[in-house]
Amino acid sequence: MSYLVATVKQIESCENLHIVAFDYRGQTLRMMSLDLADAIAIGTKVKLTIKPSHIALAKNFEGELSCSNQLQTTIVSITNGELLSAIKLDFLGTLLESIVTLSSSQRMDLRVGEEIVALIKASELSIDEVIND
Repeated sequence: MSYLVATVKQIESCENLHIVAFDYRGQTLRMMSLDLADAIAIGTKVKLTIKPSHIALAKNFEGELSCSNQLQTTIVSITNGELLSAIKLDFLGTLLESIVTLSSSQRMDLRVGEEIVALIKASELSIDEVIND
């Protein structure tokens, strides 16, 4: 799992659907949720979680996508297995991990030190815990 500590900066709600915007070191991240705890309000500090299998990668990316979270990252390490590759990414000083198929990693010719875009749908980002400072 990858974790980011962020602050809630905006909440949009319609019936049971919520779109929550977070500030993470000046970068806006968005989450879609059907259930939002009462403790979540603007200014709340939270620990966000993302499964490695929910982080897609884009190299030489141009154009528009519906994916809300498009993070500029740098590849820190690549570990290839028989079927999968674990790609460690530096995002503003935090380590994220993406798991992709080995064939995708090879087709993209991923290299340590390369800058790539990590893509996370708003529905794949979740709040792990509220941080009370």
